[in-house]
Amino acid sequence: MAPIQNARVLFNSVPENFPIPGETTVYDTTQTIDLETVTLDGGFLIKTLILSVDPYFRGRMRKPEKKSYAPPFELGAPIYGHGVGRVLRSDNPAVEVGKYVYGPYISHQEYAVMKDLGSATVLEKHPNLPWTAYVGAAGMPGQTAFAGWKEYSNAKPGEVAFVTTGAGPVGAMVIQLAKQAGMKVIASAGSEEKVKFMQSLGADVAFNYKTTDTREVLAKEGPIDVFWDNVGGDILDAAIEHAAIDARFLECGSIAGYNNGHTPIKNMSMVVGKTLHIHGILVFRIFPKYYKEFYDTIPAKLASGELKYSEEVTKGLDKVGDVILAVQKGTNKAKAVVVVAEE
Repeated sequence: MAPIQNARVLFNSVPENFPIPGETTVYDTTQTIDLETVTLDGGFLIKTLILSVDPYFRGRMRKPEKKSYAPPFELGAPIYGHGVGRVLRSDNPAVEVGKYVYGPYISHQEYAVMKDLGSATVLEKHPNLPWTAYVGAAGMPGQTAFAGWKEYSNAKPGEVAFVTTGAGPVGAMVIQLAKQAGMKVIASAGSEEKVKFMQSLGADVAFNYKTTDTREVLAKEGPIDVFWDNVGGDILDAAIEHAAIDARFLECGSIAGYNNGHTPIKNMSMVVGKTLHIHGILVFRIFPKYYKEFYDTIPAKLASGELKYSEEVTKGLDKVGDVILAVQKGTNKAKAVVVVAEE
């Protein structure tokens, strides 16, 4: 078989603010691959089908000397993230040809040789769920919400939860878990369309933080017993101000500061006065404990409609840069998914 194109999305430069398509990341079509002869060395060859674009990408777009909990993207190399690929060839007895692999190190290129499964897994798809759901509500974002909520919320009926980015894949799952726990749910997002989606999930109070004062809402509807934070910044400050005694703060993200710098938190003294419990959420550290329960229950509930989800699907590897920017600016309407190829 003659070599064919193997298009890639390369990390080209470290952005100062928002990542710029064509500058921060570059769509490259110069590489080719021979699918029949490419060396596997005990690994396996996948065809990339589905890619997830997530807020945490921005933290990996940094200089290598800047340390964090996750390694930076390598300049000149393809970026990577959660995705689904189909196995075309395999020298690994644990990975059969024709199976589907899901994991956090799926390279943003059409074809890739993976050395081993590592933290990836071979998945069997629920017959009534599309593969796109497996990078969203049935994938890492859903896992984050499920494991983080189970581990740290200590939710009780009648308590009040506040969820930011409530229309995103993590926040949407948290809203539904909080309602199932018998809580009153306050949820915020950045557009009227997203507000309507949060209402459809069961949020008791859903508002657009761009047009409504968060502090006024919390003063009226709080105090907050559980705060799921995807935003950070001034909204985190507002949540501390309006938290109940012994409230639990589940810190999942701080996208408000990813591109323009973080806003100093002014109300930290209240953490002591209110004896708040603050927990950082990193899915890879807690999800193994909940792996079986998640896959035994969540895909089926998503397929039946018991749990709702929303996704915004973009077709084409060449659109990855645009989707990354949309996620960072919050202009995406739902979970951002890129379809690279069909079966």
